[in-house]
Amino acid sequence: MAKTIFITGASRGFGKIWAEAFLKRGDNVVATARDINSLSDLVATYGRAVLPLQLDVNDRTADFEAVQKAKEHFGTIDVLINNAGFGLFGSIEETSEQQARDQMETNFFGLLWLTQAIVPVMRAQGHGHIIQLSSVLGLVTLPVLGLYNASKFAVEGLSETLATEVKPFGINVTLVEPNGFTTDWAGSSAFHTESMPEYDQIKADFHAGLTPDSFGKPEATTDAILKLIDSNNPPLRLLLGKVAYPFVKQVYASRHDEWNEWETVSAAAHGH
Repeated sequence: MAKTIFITGASRGFGKIWAEAFLKRGDNVVATARDINSLSDLVATYGRAVLPLQLDVNDRTADFEAVQKAKEHFGTIDVLINNAGFGLFGSIEETSEQQARDQMETNFFGLLWLTQAIVPVMRAQGHGHIIQLSSVLGLVTLPVLGLYNASKFAVEGLSETLATEVKPFGINVTLVEPNGFTTDWAGSSAFHTESMPEYDQIKADFHAGLTPDSFGKPEATTDAILKLIDSNNPPLRLLLGKVAYPFVKQVYASRHDEWNEWETVSAAAHGH
């Protein structure tokens, strides 16, 4: 049965690819973007099945209005995909206050506002699926992406909590955690700090560790996303890409070893 899917950041990358995949198979799509002209090709091809909305997710009032427009237009919203976001590259010391706030504003608060806007709709329906585009970097970290890492760690904590709160209402929550993909996330849509020479070697080492095989093909994620939204029992977390799982597994094994090493110190700190 056709679903109505609300997806942010639909102008390019995962958002555009997934929106078109949903439309191709007969779903209704509410596609949002800062530049609504970037959605004109979807409208030309799929007509009334797509509702294009201009939206800056940082605007909480506009987020609530967009959800209301979507509800009035299609009558229901079965799936929300919080996909809008961007990458900020640079060391933590280099990051300006404005850059830090902008990163959290879009990647975390924009997602939060839309989540808050959609929950009453899905609660009234008695069903729904909220999909948060996190990252493998919401579970583990890489250097020179500190604020991006932090924004996705925040999304993880928020969404894991949300899942326990909305489950009784028939609402599922899934964190989608991709490794790197050949979208323009690290290209034209990325932002960079003002470089300090002290971090040149760290950045060089970071880039040297990347190979073409480190990045997946974004089009290859479509089947996984379709299976996810069609699942009657979707997972809380879904890693995307062949790099993500071994990376997370290695880091978590190291964390477990460290916790074990300090276990007696930790227990003694309880006091009784």
